[in-house]
Amino acid sequence: MGTMSTRIKHCGITNLADAHLAAEAGAWALGMIFWPGSPRCCELDEAQRIGAALRRTVHLTGVFVNARLEEIDLAVQAAGLQFVQLHGDEGPVFCAEIARRTGAKVIKAVRVRSRATLQAASAYHTDFLLLDAHVEGVPGGTGQTIDWDLVRKAGLRAPVILSGGLNAVNVADAIAATQPFAVDVASGTEAAPGVKDPAKLQAFHTAVRGPELAQAS
Repeated sequence: MGTMSTRIKHCGITNLADAHLAAEAGAWALGMIFWPGSPRCCELDEAQRIGAALRRTVHLTGVFVNARLEEIDLAVQAAGLQFVQLHGDEGPVFCAEIARRTGAKVIKAVRVRSRATLQAASAYHTDFLLLDAHVEGVPGGTGQTIDWDLVRKAGLRAPVILSGGLNAVNVADAIAATQPFAVDVASGTEAAPGVKDPAKLQAFHTAVRGPELAQAS
């Protein structure tokens, strides 16, 4: 699997203009964060506008941290989310219940600290595992990279979405090292938290897909 087939998920989308920008560049999925503690938090009414405009174009993802089942279900129905990304201490049973209750596919985020973290991740039978950097006290979006060697050797069953400090400079190396199903980027394509930079966003797509493909889209 080469770089051409690696999908791109843009996280931290907070407004319809940025959602359109990412979709037009060829995004596979867009992540909207519903955790109030994030500087990239997306308002539900804006998520509904994004959903109405783009739910047939990209996989809309809601990102939650230790949220209640009812709260997640409400957001899935309101914004037409196809994916639910769980970024807190949610266990395998809760993940399975979210899939059953909402009908959405589940992405479990794992903060990779060591090989043991990745071994523990195999207890999750979610549709995807998102691997992010472990920084004490921060659930995600730290801009730190993870140890790609650990990922390559982990042999995880679920398709891997690689996250953690990816940008146009390092993403091709990250893909070569880990062969992920998809890469996830937030700060690496931003002008400020929750505000995308069109040039950085396009450069990221070019780095993942190669200049010829990026131009063709």
